[in-house]
Amino acid sequence: MPGSRRAMINAAALLAGGAAAAQAQDGGWTPKKASANGPIRSGHLLFLSGIGGWYPERRPKAGDIREQVGDALAIMKQALEKAGSSMDNVLKVSVALVDPEKNWEPMDQIYNTFFTGKLKPARSYWGTTGFRRPGQLCQIDCIAYVD
Repeated sequence: MPGSRRAMINAAALLAGGAAAAQAQDGGWTPKKASANGPIRSGHLLFLSGIGGWYPERRPKAGDIREQVGDALAIMKQALEKAGSSMDNVLKVSVALVDPEKNWEPMDQIYNTFFTGKLKPARSYWGTTGFRRPGQLCQIDCIAYVD
């Protein structure tokens, strides 16, 4: 049995939410968030969320899934580079797709042109019935590393 109440609190916090939660109990760790010219930065991590596949001010017509994924990933690439990172430093990607049965293969083809390294980011995706902007077929976010 741990020798102190603090050790027990830290052990419980580790089980409940990891090392950060344990340090928070001690008062030592706090999330430091800052804008990184687009993404939110906390320590060495960049969080970039909600990149839509289509913005009318960028392209008048919605286009197909290939165009939309290409646009979203180009926006991601540009934002990461502006923040001092790159697509090579992306750790995790989440993709929401309208009609995933139809759009998975073409999305994956374009996705693989942006992530060409041997070790690709972890990725999850899910289907959706649509987005706020009619015609939008995807939304992408990521977590990346920066020095």
